[in-house]
Amino acid sequence: MAIPTTNRAVVATASGPVDVLTDTELDVPTPGPLDLLVEVRAVSVNPVDVKLRGGALPGGDGPQVLGYDAAGVVLAVGDQVSAYAVGDEVYYAGSISRPGSNQQFQLVDEKVAGRKPASLDFAEAAALPLTTITAWETLFERWRLGADSTGTLLVMGAAGGVGSIMVQLARQLTGLTVIAAVGRPESREWVRELGAHHVVDRTDLLAEVTAIVPRGVDFVLSPFSAGMVETYTQVMALGGSVVAIDEPEGVDTLPLKWKSQGWHWEFMFSRVIHDPESTAHRELLDEVSRLVDAGTLRSTLGTRLSPIDAATLQEAHRLLESSATIGKVVLAAG
Repeated sequence: MAIPTTNRAVVATASGPVDVLTDTELDVPTPGPLDLLVEVRAVSVNPVDVKLRGGALPGGDGPQVLGYDAAGVVLAVGDQVSAYAVGDEVYYAGSISRPGSNQQFQLVDEKVAGRKPASLDFAEAAALPLTTITAWETLFERWRLGADSTGTLLVMGAAGGVGSIMVQLARQLTGLTVIAAVGRPESREWVRELGAHHVVDRTDLLAEVTAIVPRGVDFVLSPFSAGMVETYTQVMALGGSVVAIDEPEGVDTLPLKWKSQGWHWEFMFSRVIHDPESTAHRELLDEVSRLVDAGTLRSTLGTRLSPIDAATLQEAHRLLESSATIGKVVLAAG
């Protein structure tokens, strides 16, 4: 494949409101030894994208290319790449230390890219990587659960990106009873279709969960943890465990001590940062591709937009800021 000379991109010119997202043109990057040069066909937007744009640009003041999740086609490879060839279709969550996916041509290390599920289009695939790695590591590494594991799991924010794949993974790959907490009526059918055994109203959490499991739940996934520690203490069983995926300021976990409960953190880029030679994310995404193509898992795409440009990304960021989305918001190339 011929390598283009122009790279259309969306940059955050500074931290601030959505209108800091601006169209521009960049040079097409040259692959390093282990890099794939990917023509990006679709990207999804995550809460971290909104957070970074709003006030915490990773490299200081802009302009910067944001975005993590992507799916696309390999256009060129570095001279030490062994897992992929030109023309392969891949999907990935990228890196926090490199320019993001909101560009036409992106470099990604082959160790963190998986083979795109053949049964999904690019937009459906782009919905999955970051949230799936987060949910997978939570279940199978933080909690060390497996196919024979039992107990009860409460998924907070179950209609969101991480929640939507967590419900599926727990239902399909463990013996857990899955309780999905949602805040809106339209979210109920979504999480039931994904496999939740029970659905509860997050505004009446303690009463509704206790009615299902009087002894309390064993595990809680927490994407919104501020002000929730006391509630989790009450809703969990003796020795229960929370995994939080957000960054609440000043969270006090001492109330959990009364019932010998635990609090853990999940940050999917920890492995990339601290074990950069690991191929675990590639292997995880390849396994998820097999599960998707076998019909065990499905995409969590909820809203599809097009094209990948500043105006559409601004719309996507507004949707996430509204807290009214179900599943993932994905942008497909025009």
